[in-house]
Amino acid sequence: MRHTLPHAPQFYVTAPQPCPYLHGRAERKLFTALAGDSANELNNALSRQGFRRSQNVLYRPSCESCVACMSARIRISEFSPSRTQRRVQKRNESLRRMATSAWATEEQYELFRRYLDQRHADGGMADMDIFEFAAMIEETPVRTRVIEYRLTQPGCAPSQDDPLIAVCLTDVLDDGLSLVYSFYDPRYEAASLGTYVILDHIELARSAGLPFIYLGYWVPGSRKMDYKARFAALEIYKGGVWQPIGDPAQHSSDIHPLSVDPIVEQVARIDLPQRAR
Repeated sequence: MRHTLPHAPQFYVTAPQPCPYLHGRAERKLFTALAGDSANELNNALSRQGFRRSQNVLYRPSCESCVACMSARIRISEFSPSRTQRRVQKRNESLRRMATSAWATEEQYELFRRYLDQRHADGGMADMDIFEFAAMIEETPVRTRVIEYRLTQPGCAPSQDDPLIAVCLTDVLDDGLSLVYSFYDPRYEAASLGTYVILDHIELARSAGLPFIYLGYWVPGSRKMDYKARFAALEIYKGGVWQPIGDPAQHSSDIHPLSVDPIVEQVARIDLPQRAR
């Protein structure tokens, strides 16, 4: 079904399908195409309103009676790593960051396949081939970088010949970095590479003077998402505003038939950039 505003991007709603985070529930997404000269402006504006990018689409959960999925971001100026997170940084001192353009490689795909086969063998991406992987990386109309992490020898400069350990597809927004998708070598699971990638992006954003790191969605009650709540200075987009997460246990994943506004009202409240109006 299509929903639109005069002289504005068109918004659509997906059909309900099984929720990947909460068993027994159905998910539905509100989405719009991301293309043209105003793509960066639209990505910036909608990211600040809880949307996420997937290739050339921006989407936000819009389930019929559930508001459990909340966009999450870290406020860089107030972040300080915990003792456990400092140990993760120490454990990965031999990793070196290498930023590249949004271009897929066979080496990345091989790492991606190992990650899926070990961690998400029954997930929605399990059957993704190299062409679909390349589309995920390369089909972007906005400022996007591929951040590679390679295992280097002590005292040596990083090189493309060093083993590739982790990868993060990252959008550069006007107010932060958005971690679109990350994956890593499952053989190094004990190194907490997912946490390390976030910690390194915090330092990358800080060095660039950007105030936020966007982490995607946090879902109370989902074990897959618990790790995000362990980061200090975490904010969630709830009730149409960004707010500190506070005590994660205080946020409910209960459903209620009146918890979600009609789609037309949701679209009408979206604040669009001037060029997209």
